[in-house]
Order: sequence, then structure tokens, then C-alpha cells
Amino acid sequence: MDQTIERVVDLIDPEANALHGASVESAREAVLSGDPARVRALRGSFALAARDGKTVRMARSLDRPLRYFLAKRAEGPALFVASRIDVLYHALQKEGLEEQFHPSYTRMVPAHHVTELQLIGCPDPSPVHVRFFDPERNGPLTDTAGIGRRYVGALADEVAAWVKGLPEREPVGVSFSGGVDSGAVFLSTYHVMKSLGMNLSRLKAFTLTLGDGADLGQAREFLDRLGLGFFLEAVESDPAKIDLDETIRVVEDYKPLDVESAAMALALFRGIRERYPKWMHVADGDGGDENLKDYPVEENPELTIRSVVNNPMLYQEGWGVGKIKHSLTYSGGLSRAAARSFAPARHFGFLGFSPFSRPEVIAVAEAIPFDLLTKGSLERLYALKGEIVAAGVKAVTGFDLPVFPKRRFQHGATTLETLRSRLPEREIEYRKRFLALYQ
Repeated sequence: MDQTIERVVDLIDPEANALHGASVESAREAVLSGDPARVRALRGSFALAARDGKTVRMARSLDRPLRYFLAKRAEGPALFVASRIDVLYHALQKEGLEEQFHPSYTRMVPAHHVTELQLIGCPDPSPVHVRFFDPERNGPLTDTAGIGRRYVGALADEVAAWVKGLPEREPVGVSFSGGVDSGAVFLSTYHVMKSLGMNLSRLKAFTLTLGDGADLGQAREFLDRLGLGFFLEAVESDPAKIDLDETIRVVEDYKPLDVESAAMALALFRGIRERYPKWMHVADGDGGDENLKDYPVEENPELTIRSVVNNPMLYQEGWGVGKIKHSLTYSGGLSRAAARSFAPARHFGFLGFSPFSRPEVIAVAEAIPFDLLTKGSLERLYALKGEIVAAGVKAVTGFDLPVFPKRRFQHGATTLETLRSRLPEREIEYRKRFLALYQ
């Protein structure tokens, strides 16, 4: 007779769940059911774990991490679940189990999947991942104006669900660079709030500047063109405050581009918090590049335009669960990189919102026939996002979206020279510092 006593220690931050039309309890029941359709029906941001006897099921939205660690005990296995690696480690310390720990032994629940574990002891069976979001690809619509209307329409619907769920007088912020994605999020938020009769004095566009970057001027020009310049609020930071060790400790990763972006996010959220001690809600454009495949293919020797346009949700999920290059510790694509925004926001007590990461928006993007529209041309691929989003913003909000050349967050808040004076370029340095946290 099996006398093992299995445990589940749920350390997920409950305040970070932001569900629309469902309670956390009912959402947890949907995850426990293992029914992909029920989990797919959940709207909003969530990370959930539920247990029935020896069966544990977990699921999360794309915009936030969910990790777990399975520890061995004489009396039976113990599963620790949290959003962060360090939370798992400290929980193991309290139980005297820290000698089993290594950060690479933690596991990430991949986005868009229900992950099922059986707590039956040694040897542990591999988890089973069941996809709950599998959008159709290469739809019939080839008109970029029509695609844009659907895409930004879905974006505006997500923004509406978000602002309706906020307290009536709660201030609303947007992390704003004046780029295509943050521009679409800000204008959609402005349009939705105005259409709903909400007080627009609640809204601000926060732009980070380290004193020498191009984003602040771009953001000002963007809003001034549309007569909305009074919404802009510059958040100034000193490059000397960029702390590599702090950033790695917060983001819990070592990929240079993600660490650089997280460093900027920390500077932004620190600046807002110092100015507004009670501000909670800030939206961003995370996921916009991934949805419309707007990354420089030339910078990644593993990619070609064919691999980019023919692999479903490549930038959102990486190569995918079960593939050789899928990281069990981190997941892949934005499923991994979401921590660059989520972790800095939570570090300073904010609740972030990334409407481009919502399944309803991604589904519209995945239906775009990229191969047909680009015909193998990288130049055409890179131009597509501006065309689609500008057309959609015009159709949905009436605004003519200013379209500027693409820049990453960290390359617009400061210059590359200043960035390199604070953050190294080589990944090996980041890896060393990350592992040193647990030595």
C-alpha cells in the first residue's frame, strides 16, 4: 500500500492575477479540469496551480512566468510552485531542502499549455503539456487595412476589458516610447477611455530618458502631432543608477537583450514609484514585435525569413515544447522574455498589462498570411507592421499613427555607448553573475 505523503506548496503571487469575468477560484477549477477549452476561455493575466490527489495541473498567460521545483522527501515528493526562482530557493531553505536546489533544476510552465504532473515519487514522470491555445494560421484576409482593423480592434477590446476592471479613479499609465507598439497601446487606451466617458486626466504616457536617448524626443513629436502632448511625462534617470547585479537578481535571466531591457524597466518603474507612491497600473507594448515578426532576422544566425514566417508563434514561444532548443528552465521566445517586464514591475509594486500578449490579439496576427504578403522579402516583412498597425489605429481610433524607425527599449532610452558603460555585451558575464546568486 502506498504510504507516501505528497505536498504542493503554492507560492504564486495572488495579487498578480488579473482575470476578466472569472474569479481566481473558478479559473483554478478550469485549470484543474485539464480541459483546454475551459482554460482557453479564461481572459486576462493569470498563473495558476491546482491539485487533485496526486495530480497537479498548472497554466499561465503569456505575459508572466510560472515556475516549479519538485523536491524529494522521505515521506513523499513536494512540489513548490512560484513565479520566481529565488522564491522557490528560499522556500526550500526553510524546509532544509536547499541542497537539492540548482537554478537549472527549476522548470518553467510553457505559455499556452496546461502542464500536468503526477506526484508519485522517485523516479518522477515527465510532465505532460497540453496546448490550450492553437490559433489558425494563414487566413484568407490579405488586405493590410482590413487586417489592421481586426488587429487593433482586438487590441482595443483587450484595453477596454482592462480599464473597465480598474477602480473608477485609479490612474492609468502607459510605458511610451513613441514607437508603433506603445503608440498603438496609448492611442487605443485614450480612445477607449474617452468612448467610455472616463476621466482622461487619469491617463499618462511615461517616457524613460537617461539623458541622451532618442525616445523622449520621438515621444514628444508623436504626441504633439496629434495634439496630445499634455499626456507626456518624462521619467528621468541617471545611467549611474543602472546596477547589473540588481537587474540580474530581479529578472533572473542572463540573456543580454532581456537583461538590458529589464534594466530600463527598472529605471522606469523606480522613477514612477518615486514620483507616485500609490500608482499601480501601467500598460506596455510588449508582444507587438513578436506578433508581427518585427525582429532583425540578420542578427540571429539560426533564423531565415522562411523559418520566421512558417513556424507558428515562433517569437512568442520559441521553437516550442518538445523541441531540442526549448529550454525546460526558461521556456522560449516571449514566453521566456516576459520576465523582463513582469519582474521589474512587480519589484516596485506595479501590475503591468501587455495587451499584445493576449490570445485574442495573437490569433489575429497568426491569421496573417505572412508568406504570401512578403514573398520572401525581409524588407517587406519589416515594413508590414507599420502598415498594418497604422491602418488599424486609423480605422479604430481615427488617429493617424506616426511611424518611426524601430528601436529597442534600451536603445531609445539611452545611447549604445552609455549602455555599454554600464552593461557588458557578452552573455558569459551575465551567466556568471546569475549563478553566483546561488553559490
